[in-house]
Amino acid sequence: MAEREPGEIEIGAVIIGDELLSGKRRDRHQAHLTEALAEKGLELSWIRIVGDNARLLVQTFRETLASGAEVFSFGGIGATPDDRTRACLAEALGRPLVPHPEFMAILEERFGVEAWPHRVRMAELPEGASLIPNPVNGIPGFSCERHHCVPGFPVMAEPMVRWVLDQRFPDRNAEAGAVEEVLRLENVTESRLVPILEAMEAAFPDLRISCLPRMDRNAPQVELGLRGPRTRVIEGQAALRQHLIAGGFLSH
Repeated sequence: MAEREPGEIEIGAVIIGDELLSGKRRDRHQAHLTEALAEKGLELSWIRIVGDNARLLVQTFRETLASGAEVFSFGGIGATPDDRTRACLAEALGRPLVPHPEFMAILEERFGVEAWPHRVRMAELPEGASLIPNPVNGIPGFSCERHHCVPGFPVMAEPMVRWVLDQRFPDRNAEAGAVEEVLRLENVTESRLVPILEAMEAAFPDLRISCLPRMDRNAPQVELGLRGPRTRVIEGQAALRQHLIAGGFLSH
């Protein structure tokens, strides 16, 4: 995982399920999460897709916990034996699984005696966890140490993610995020721009600088992007234009 710039909020996603790795199902969480983050001016920093293997899940959670990121975990919080998120996160934290009283009450109120003995397993959470309300069927997810665990069903996960974001970042909106400026060049290959890009990275380490070649039948094209705080992007764009003019890639 890349090192964060000062003040940057790192957001990660762990998407769990053998069915995703086997191709039986396609992931829809990434698109929904990216959209919800954009509404808060945030971006997804990384994503991991992990199967239901307990050893790999524990290893994954140990690494994501160490990152200090806000992490959204999708799937594996049901009551069947292959739902291992609760136990694996607890092991990674070095905490016991304990019955969450409020969660237990929700299950007992909804299912009565049928909550026992299997459904109540869903209420066994890592010690210190808090609940994430589920507006679809009322069965909550949970948060623990910046890890927010929601169901694998996108129709439930999407509103639950937005609830967490509202709780964690109540004062943020889309205007708080980074801006991006793009400059397109024709008849240029990316290899010729390497010295300019190196100079830009040295002068503007706080900006994300991208260089994307585009294939065209008539001539090669390159798309240069600068992303970051608005004032710095404006400064960077001016400096980039000066470099390109000096190199003969752009006219005045």
